Amino acid sequence: MTTNALDAAETPRLLLDAARMQANCVRMRDRVRALGPRFRPHVKTAKSLDVTRAMLGAPTGPITVSTLREADTFASHGFTDITYAVGITPNKLAHARALVARGIDLTLILDSVEAARAVRDAVAGDARAPQVLIEIDTDDHRAGVRPDDPALLAIAAVLADGPARLQGVLTHAGGAYDCRGDDALRAMAEQERAGAVHAAQRLRAAGHAAPVVSVGSTPTALFARDLGGVTEVRAGVYVFFDLVMAGLGVCAADDIALSVETTVVGHRAEKGWTLVDAGWMALSRDRGTAGQPVDQGYGLVCDARGRPLDGFIVVAANQEHGTIAHRSGDPTRRLDLPVGAVLRILPNHACATAAQFDRYHVLDAQGAVAAQWPRFGGW
Repeated sequence: MTTNALDAAETPRLLLDAARMQANCVRMRDRVRALGPRFRPHVKTAKSLDVTRAMLGAPTGPITVSTLREADTFASHGFTDITYAVGITPNKLAHARALVARGIDLTLILDSVEAARAVRDAVAGDARAPQVLIEIDTDDHRAGVRPDDPALLAIAAVLADGPARLQGVLTHAGGAYDCRGDDALRAMAEQERAGAVHAAQRLRAAGHAAPVVSVGSTPTALFARDLGGVTEVRAGVYVFFDLVMAGLGVCAADDIALSVETTVVGHRAEKGWTLVDAGWMALSRDRGTAGQPVDQGYGLVCDARGRPLDGFIVVAANQEHGTIAHRSGDPTRRLDLPVGAVLRILPNHACATAAQFDRYHVLDAQGAVAAQWPRFGGW
């Protein structure tokens, strides 16, 4: 535990266990295939061509993005079927139109008459236009119109017969992150499915096309028992998993493919602290496990090979310093490690932690860095 089996590299750096990642990808693809809909992975977590190809199991395919920067990057590498799954605003429509003009089949989402009018007016006269999905709120968690809301049909009416074709509905059950236990996750998956299907049925009954019924989150995709009426599933964080997912029971800690390698820089023995060079600039400030039964602080501490050290978490984080201590708070239970010893930290939220880095250091089956995969950020 006092030596670095991954070579004497500068830290912090972002490590990606290739075998775990591949297993996670196979698990999700197999699950969605068994349920029937097509799969449209969300690439906002990965922001990487290499990781996205692993998610798809193919060089290109349908993807979901959360920024137009992601859409641009993937479009430049042959991805032509892209859903931008953040509510569209007028100041992004020129960018969206430019993507369509490049030959991209771009789908936008919106949840208001105001946004629908903005899209309709912006693309009037365009030879090609983006497609549109109406975002549905199936769990009172974030954006969207409720499945029974009269606004659903009012939005559809604005888009009727215009160049921006209404294709159906999209929902994201973010409320799954508040579920506890398998039964609650299954119930949320069914709530998500039923709400989206009902909204699509209302559109069809009113004479509007709704061939697409898109649902998805990592927990609901993995816990759904039936996806009747759903045409596609979206999910993203499953590619790496994280401590929030482990806390929900969606994965085990041994499934988490992402970690931050860090080095011991000092000690405060009287407090039981071990100081490392991974602070919130490396780990992020995400405290997503704080509301779960087991609070993992800013991350779960592992040895240099990625094996969790029982009871040790990052209890505090400054910009470039992390403070490791035993979760009990007992200062006599501290890590007896010299300065220069290497550790790994499992993240609370893989999306937030990965966003702090510009590349993945990819580990092979022997735990050696076999490749570096670039990742990008920005909007």
